[in-house]
Amino acid sequence: MKKFANLIAAILVMGWIVSVSVFSIQNIQRVRLKFLVWESITMPLGVLLAFSVGFGLIVGAILPIVWGLLVTTKKKKPLQY
Repeated sequence: MKKFANLIAAILVMGWIVSVSVFSIQNIQRVRLKFLVWESITMPLGVLLAFSVGFGLIVGAILPIVWGLLVTTKKKKPLQY
C-alpha cells in the first residue's frame, strides 16, 4: 500500500511539474513582483513561476521534518506536578 501511495504522489508531482513547464514556456511576458515596499527585477512570468514552485516544493519537504522534530521534543519532556 505504501508503494501505491508513493506512486500516486510521484504522478501528482510529475503532473504539476509538467503543467508548470508548459505554462512557463507559453508565457514569456515580463512581470515585476511588488510586495509592500520591496520590488523585484523584471523577469519572465515563467521564470517567476518556476522559482515559486521550486521554493514551495523545498519548503513543503522541509516543513514536515521540522514539525516532526518539534512534536518529538514535546513528547520527551517529563510531566511536572
